[in-house]
Amino acid sequence: MDTITPFLDPMTRQTRAYALDALRGFAILTMLLSGQLPFFTNTLPDWMYHAQVPPPAHQFIPTLAGITWVDLVFPFFLFSMGAAFPLALSRRIEKGIPMWKISLAILERGFLLGFFALYVQAIRPYTLSQNPTTTIWLAALLGFLLLFPTLSRLPETWSPAARWSTKIIGWIGAILFLALARYPDGTGFSLYRSDIIIVVLTNMAVFGAFVWLLTRSNLLMRLGILGILAAIRLSSIPVPVEGWVNTFWKFTPAPWIYTLYYQQYLFIVIPGMIAGDMILKWIKSPQTENGERWQTVRLISITVLMFVFIIEMLIGLKARWLVGTTLLTFVLCIIGWRLMSKPTNEIERLYKGMFQWAIYWLVLGLLFEPYEGGIKKDHPTMSYYFITAGLAVCMLIGFSIIIDVFKRRRWLQFLIDNGQNPMIAYAGINNFIVPLLALTSLSAVLDAMAVTPWLGFVKGVIITMLLAWFVSFCTKKKIFWRT
Repeated sequence: MDTITPFLDPMTRQTRAYALDALRGFAILTMLLSGQLPFFTNTLPDWMYHAQVPPPAHQFIPTLAGITWVDLVFPFFLFSMGAAFPLALSRRIEKGIPMWKISLAILERGFLLGFFALYVQAIRPYTLSQNPTTTIWLAALLGFLLLFPTLSRLPETWSPAARWSTKIIGWIGAILFLALARYPDGTGFSLYRSDIIIVVLTNMAVFGAFVWLLTRSNLLMRLGILGILAAIRLSSIPVPVEGWVNTFWKFTPAPWIYTLYYQQYLFIVIPGMIAGDMILKWIKSPQTENGERWQTVRLISITVLMFVFIIEMLIGLKARWLVGTTLLTFVLCIIGWRLMSKPTNEIERLYKGMFQWAIYWLVLGLLFEPYEGGIKKDHPTMSYYFITAGLAVCMLIGFSIIIDVFKRRRWLQFLIDNGQNPMIAYAGINNFIVPLLALTSLSAVLDAMAVTPWLGFVKGVIITMLLAWFVSFCTKKKIFWRT
């Protein structure tokens, strides 16, 4: 009989944070699913869309407070990025790689992500044409395929000449695509035609990495940077105060790729760094015990509680039950504190430490909730940053218990595979799955099925799952994009 039992070997050494991969995979797949939701006049409930763009009109209402599950996906991805910095950069430091080389690698990653932001927007079929034809679908597929030689981590078994030749061919093809493509307004390539999500990720990949390098052994300095950023942001949003701080906030030498405004997402990335440091410490620590482990019922209770935090926050903040939601959150925090008392080994201490930070971020976010007219994703509020960071910690703990304690990694393997290959997923849904469905006429079948809002949602799930299977295949075949 297949039963759930905690791991039995306390000396098992963890080599990778699969729970972090699962969190990233959850974020990228739900992000893509949200983009496939139907926008009929008679549409899905308002909690199925961004809170500030509700049905039936789906028009932006900046004064509408609240968040939905759709508003969690991007901050969860940003949190995962922050948590990955300690794991990735510490390995380079331990190998003795000079700091200048690490810095160049960070800038190179920023360049690749910046290119990806421009390229992925330029090759999308509905960017190339409002009514794609067979030629447009094929062009979109070609643009996607060119990313494989351009960004893939090529096998070390290949000769240097073969690897360089493949890269050069990919880059030449991608540059020619950008140079030759024409768009509905009659223009060609533009630096201002880019994917805003990837632009933000580019900023976080560069500035976040340098923040971690600067503060890797000084948590107080990291929190100090957070405080300075908060002061700059509060002086500029929501009501700008004229002066040099506001001028500094608005200044940008290259508005298509950088503004100081993007740096406010460090409010999510830095909490991710703190969690990543704790995960790194756990990975490196000897797995010892000094007492009786937490029982299975206790671990299941903690797992359920972590996901209850997410559900009650979404419901309470969307419905604007602010007092009740705040009181319930405090009660749940107390329950969680009690459940995680007296840890006896490294992983239990990891959960307790991460949950203490989750409490801090959640409480901080709730105290900021009245500010700026309530929590909102657009335009993002201080409350939004900290509450979503706290909820990301909760989901990370829940996933970790399932994967690292109960040893049920296969339950989340789909998320893990996609979390290890997020850029293929991000580009693949619009430039691989959708064109293939259109060229094979399967899209017509799905369109005929999606006659109601919920069947339209089912269609979105099908498209997202097809993409997820493709990315999982690439991951299993060790095909990764280097960004």
